Amino acid sequence: MKDGAAPHLAQFYLRRKELVKVSVMNSLQRLFNEKSFRVLAWASLISEILIVATGGAVRLTASGLGCPTWPNCTPDSLVTVPEMGIHGLIEFGNRLLTFVLLAVALSFVVASIRVRNGRKVLSTGIWLIAGIFLQALVGGITVLTKLNPWVVGLHFVISAAMIAIASLQIWRVYEPTTTVSARGEKTLSLALVLFGTIAILVGIVVTGSGPHAGDYAAPRNGLDSELWQHFHSYPAYIALAIAIFLLGKTRRRDVDGYASRLTFWTLVVLLVQAAVGVAQARLGLPIGLVLLHIGLAATLAALLTLQWLAVRSK
Repeated sequence: MKDGAAPHLAQFYLRRKELVKVSVMNSLQRLFNEKSFRVLAWASLISEILIVATGGAVRLTASGLGCPTWPNCTPDSLVTVPEMGIHGLIEFGNRLLTFVLLAVALSFVVASIRVRNGRKVLSTGIWLIAGIFLQALVGGITVLTKLNPWVVGLHFVISAAMIAIASLQIWRVYEPTTTVSARGEKTLSLALVLFGTIAILVGIVVTGSGPHAGDYAAPRNGLDSELWQHFHSYPAYIALAIAIFLLGKTRRRDVDGYASRLTFWTLVVLLVQAAVGVAQARLGLPIGLVLLHIGLAATLAALLTLQWLAVRSK
């Protein structure tokens, strides 16, 4: 090699390295922009709600032990095998959704650094990632304890908390300007969140006493299912009454519309939830209605969080 060739070759590789770096940065800029940032925030919330629904489908189809061990699906295989049948496919499919949630959460964290670099927005993504690993661990304990109803209930409680975090994430991404709320509205909103949350938590206890255990041999919590259905309905009806009264107050004062719209949709979900709850109880808990009830409960957790954020802001 000639003496003058080495410097030129070094400059060539340096320039090539810089071009690759610029290309990667431009690709990241196109991939992670404000629009995709908001899409990822919505994807987090929707996926958190969907995995609750698919988890409900696992329980309602008696597929909770379709993969009888953890972290492997069977003692000898990480994935489901033909011998596990449809139950193995359903349970393993639900496990795979965890990786979808993790990919969305990781993408959001990267996007939050690239687009906003805000501590509050970034923290929600980190909390969701931590929650996903916690859910995987509790899910494993659920399988290893042969679907203990209290562990299954804890699994749902963590999911509800993650839905609330994903809702907070959306709120921080959009940073809406809301109308200043009166003290009475804030008090009513807090009461709505409180009784709505109690209804969800008692509903989780009720599912531990009902017939849909996730497996035909799974234990039940031993509580009187019919009695606890009433305990579940009382706070739900109180939340419904509060939502009706709160909607009237927020509509008169809510210039920006966030609080009143969120209260309206919270009211709609509570009304539908009440109708579905009564129908499923009288029809003997058909799978379709129970699954709808679970999905509505997950949606309600998101709406309660957003509605409270809209009223308490400022």
